[in-house]
Amino acid sequence: MRMFKIVFSKIIITYLKLLGIKVNFSAEISHFPKLKINGKPENIIIGKVQIVGIIDLRNRENGKIILEDGCKIESDCRIVAAREGSIIIGKKSVITMGAIINGGGNILIGENCILGPRITINANEHKFKKGKLIREQGFIHKDIIIEDDCWFGANTVINKGVVIKSGSVIGASSLVNKSTEKDSINVGIPAKKIAEREN
Repeated sequence: MRMFKIVFSKIIITYLKLLGIKVNFSAEISHFPKLKINGKPENIIIGKVQIVGIIDLRNRENGKIILEDGCKIESDCRIVAAREGSIIIGKKSVITMGAIINGGGNILIGENCILGPRITINANEHKFKKGKLIREQGFIHKDIIIEDDCWFGANTVINKGVVIKSGSVIGASSLVNKSTEKDSINVGIPAKKIAEREN
């Protein structure tokens, strides 16, 4: 069974390379990903990573998706890079099942982060002035930076324009709309600092 998984992973990697996606041949990919590539396929760069289950990768314009060595992406995650934005998932970070990561601006996730199930990270939001359909108004884009060693509980939402400082903990079902402090523990809607990590 282990040998079958290895061989099947190599078949997937070969297929992705034929499409123009840059993939480390030592990556472990369990299923063919869903792809919606309206940008440059070479702007999707997959290092020596582990992808468990079916994920959804999309880019358009000059959007870039970079999965660095050692990171792990679980089933049912959707990663969308657009405009000039880059989505970078750092070394040894784990994105657990059901995450939605929407670019347009840059989304930079550091190393050794753990992002819990069904998180949503949006580097954009709809404009919504009165008198015109929201769907016709376009978007506002701002970068999101998540520094190293952060942990997000399940169902957290990260809004555009914030910096999650290194060592931050975000409690389950929280909405983060402002930047956090280093090694802080934050919960709520909107999220507020309630404590600091102890030694």
